[in-house]
Amino acid sequence: MNTKDFYYDLPQERIAQTPLKDRSKSKLMDFDKNTGSVSHRIFEDIVNDFGENDLLVLNNTRVLPARMYGIKEETGAKIEILLTKRIALKTWEVMAKPAKRLRHGAKVKFSDELSARVTEELEEGMRILEFEYEGVFEEIIEKIGTMPLPPYIKEKLTDQERYQTVYSKIKGSSAAPTAGLHFTEEILDILEKKGVQIEYVTLHVGLGTFKTVSVEDVENHVMHSEYYKIDEETANRINLAKAKGKKITCVGTTSVRTIESAAVDGKLKNLEGETQIFIYPPYKFKMVDALVTNFHLPESTLIMLISAFSDREKILNAYDTAVEEKYRFFSFGDAMYIH
Repeated sequence: MNTKDFYYDLPQERIAQTPLKDRSKSKLMDFDKNTGSVSHRIFEDIVNDFGENDLLVLNNTRVLPARMYGIKEETGAKIEILLTKRIALKTWEVMAKPAKRLRHGAKVKFSDELSARVTEELEEGMRILEFEYEGVFEEIIEKIGTMPLPPYIKEKLTDQERYQTVYSKIKGSSAAPTAGLHFTEEILDILEKKGVQIEYVTLHVGLGTFKTVSVEDVENHVMHSEYYKIDEETANRINLAKAKGKKITCVGTTSVRTIESAAVDGKLKNLEGETQIFIYPPYKFKMVDALVTNFHLPESTLIMLISAFSDREKILNAYDTAVEEKYRFFSFGDAMYIH
């Protein structure tokens, strides 16, 4: 398949720049993956779609303030980095700007508490940095780092927690699992009281969220690896629910990639590791029955994933409808329930 097969025309004004004050008031497009039919609701209405025979999978990763600014010690040049993946306790893979100024051995000072040295030069502006600090790394970057909003968001985020899900717990992501941004404590409480089985998995969202598909042939695209983990007890409960015929609904493409990466012969078995899973048509899903997701960038791996979950033409038709109906797109935008 060609990357251009997943293009759709999106006016700039449809890209949401700020989150709604109330997470649950986003629009919700209800999409039948078999027929392609759509209806329009408010997100909080999604509680009416779930009951005792449903299981909801949420990604509990928490976004790090992963964008940091420093000074190259040798020259005083301004440097920007984005933490993308932890390699070891003090070693990270980062995206650097301008990368050409960070050659092997270069040292960057971010604050009196934190500095780093380049230990390896990678392609596409990526570098391996070994950090120097005393204390707890996460506590230091909480003080000096900023939330790594995607490049299409130009507005400043006044409340940093609006780029975190209300159930975020395990620190490590470079971007939010944005479908989960619509959920509130109240919605989760209602679902639990209705008997919905809610389970949490972890996938630390990395560079793949920011990287566009630059190759013409979809099959030639290479995904960056991302760390995932599913607790054994959680996996056992999900496997039991699947065996009983419960509907497995994932919140967000990251939850989908976690579950599908761990699945072997219809059961979750590979419970921890690095995944480079790239889902595009005609991928056959092993575990997932339904999906709550946002509206994704044209020609992105994410729109390819949901096209595999339904049908490319039906998805693109639904996206055209979303544009006509003035849905808000991307990270702070509206939601889609595909079932």
